[in-house]
Amino acid sequence: GRAREQRNRYYQEYLMTDDIEIEGGLETLAELSGTYRMGVVTTAKPPDFALIHEKRSILDHMEFCLTRGDYERAKPHPEPYLAGLERFGAPAAETVVIEDSARGLKSAVGAGIDCIVVANEFTATHDFSTATARVATFRELPAAIAGLTG
Repeated sequence: GRAREQRNRYYQEYLMTDDIEIEGGLETLAELSGTYRMGVVTTAKPPDFALIHEKRSILDHMEFCLTRGDYERAKPHPEPYLAGLERFGAPAAETVVIEDSARGLKSAVGAGIDCIVVANEFTATHDFSTATARVATFRELPAAIAGLTG
């Protein structure tokens, strides 16, 4: 209802005004994109996602982006990541999900995909016990992924 609409407006304003940057994010993505195919699977609605990434070059490294309108059931249901596998044309065994939330982790595990969790202050109390691996920073991802695929 109205409360949700108001929240969504505030969220869009926040996305436009706050520079949400992951430390080492772009450098890490550039490094990973030299070796791996990458895509984005997000529960963000298309307008919010567009605002988030309007001023960032993250998408330059991605083969595709699936937003909330591209699948029916949101995370923690496995459907978003199953749709990602289909888009990649890749088997779950050759895929790794990078997540930062318990809902996303549950979605990845439900889809049968290994999942590396990147810690952050907002999800520090979440249960990530089913993660394949956990890292403290984005910069640790290349080594963690190599450890899974090596």
